Amino acid sequence: MTLTQVLTFDLVPGQEIVRKELHDRFGGRRQGGIGPSIKIPAVFIFTDPATGAQHGYYDGWGTDGHYHYVGEGQRGDQNLMQGNGAIARSVQDDRQLLLFSGVSGTVKFIGEFTLATDHPYYWTDAPETGGGPLRSVVVFRLKPTDPVSAQAALPFKTNFIPTAFPAADTAQPSAQAVKEISLEVQTTEKTVLQPQSEEIEMERREHKLVLEYGRFLQAKGHKVTRHQILPDGEAKPLFTDAYDVDDDVLIEAKGTVTREAIRMALGQLMDYQRYVRANYLAVLLPSKPRPDLLALIKSQGVQTIWPTDDGFHTEMP
Repeated sequence: MTLTQVLTFDLVPGQEIVRKELHDRFGGRRQGGIGPSIKIPAVFIFTDPATGAQHGYYDGWGTDGHYHYVGEGQRGDQNLMQGNGAIARSVQDDRQLLLFSGVSGTVKFIGEFTLATDHPYYWTDAPETGGGPLRSVVVFRLKPTDPVSAQAALPFKTNFIPTAFPAADTAQPSAQAVKEISLEVQTTEKTVLQPQSEEIEMERREHKLVLEYGRFLQAKGHKVTRHQILPDGEAKPLFTDAYDVDDDVLIEAKGTVTREAIRMALGQLMDYQRYVRANYLAVLLPSKPRPDLLALIKSQGVQTIWPTDDGFHTEMP
């Protein structure tokens, strides 16, 4: 549908307006985070990082100078339809992206944005509303036409925002970049999702287990490290738990011996092995798993490692 501009959008950055009045004047729906207008060639975008996290919306400035905006849809996997589609097509439809702080009542106009020319959006995982299960969400990289005033008017930051994208739109991201990092670094993939206290405790258990096994291997003269992996086209890196350089073993640790944890460990190892070409794979657990789960691990050609009174035992597949 061809848009015909019948009036001029005359708000200036920093100006406040009641949302109902905004839509009465310029069109767009009065609820939700994204409101395409039929009165002017624009898409109104509303953000409230202070309250949006409870619905799985972790908006904020990235280190790339872009505002990372999570698309609409509180439950289930998001898609590029309706409001999300309007943002994704904004360049080809010649629509302005007008960002506001606040979602109801009085909102503040932040400024005009456009989609980044390189990686205009990407997909990642975030919880459903109310801390529900993880689902796939689209995150738009919005480039401000006036970066200084936009960042001054909207100074929010969150730990969800990825840092893997290049600083300039024209820069080329490295393809499937893998680099070694210290075993001591406690960075995990879940930290970007603001995990619940139970998940944080589980990660602490895993990290403690990894350090104990690392010291065990180092006492035998082995070099032990881990990897940060940035798959091509992804916004945030993956992190392996440990890698025994001398025996060429890629290791994934879990803080429990439940079936769910072991299934997840096996899946993560399959994913990591596409980038870290280890000859052997292993699951590191806090205790010996029950027979059926041990058989499951062996069936995939994976070693199982758990602590004993005098060190660690490795069960070969």
